[in-house]
Amino acid sequence: MPEHQLILLFVKAPIRGQVKSRLAAVLGQDAALELYRNFVLDILSSIETSGIPFRICYHPPDSGETVRNWLGGHLQYMLQEGDNIGERMERAFLRAFSEGATRAVLIGSDIPDLPPALLQDAVGRLDRTGAVIGPAEDGGYYLIGFRSDAFLPEIFQGPEWSSDTVFRTTLQIFARAHQQVSLLTPWRDVDTVEDLHDLMNRNRSGRFISSRTMNYLSSLKGSMKSTEVSDAAV
Repeated sequence: MPEHQLILLFVKAPIRGQVKSRLAAVLGQDAALELYRNFVLDILSSIETSGIPFRICYHPPDSGETVRNWLGGHLQYMLQEGDNIGERMERAFLRAFSEGATRAVLIGSDIPDLPPALLQDAVGRLDRTGAVIGPAEDGGYYLIGFRSDAFLPEIFQGPEWSSDTVFRTTLQIFARAHQQVSLLTPWRDVDTVEDLHDLMNRNRSGRFISSRTMNYLSSLKGSMKSTEVSDAAV
């Protein structure tokens, strides 16, 4: 593994009705699915530009062939293992470290405009601190990373997942363990129509303006006039 560093990208199989349900409630299942596909392709492009080795960690368990056919057989894949998102993240780190990584960061696929420089910064900070985290504006986090000699499994065993207390609880666990963690720039992930409007507004210029996501969003402007969303979980 070059330089013993690794990005773990968590994705779901692109199956209609099983991704981005809050967006689907407003935009429709087909549009939500196509947006999700573009999100993943754009974050993959950023990862590849960063030059950091990576693995695609897919879910659900029986979707390996679907994901490989979608993203290509030349990439490295790993099944997400566990009964909940905390278990799946913990086990992904444990496997990465057991196979030789000394620095690993994990991200999801709801942050299509995350720049390559931020990924490089996150991995670089692990030279100075044992952990790194990127707070999301919804109370969760969009990135978490560890150096292998400072991995803290308890981080994934305490939070109430899908709540707005995940980030705060995670910092409390770090504090109780007396472990230093480096904080990245806050970022807004994309779960709702309001998030989509924010994504477009903050990317009116710059590298992301020509992305797959922005090109597709330009065709959806009429469908996005309503900002009413359902309470369904993503």
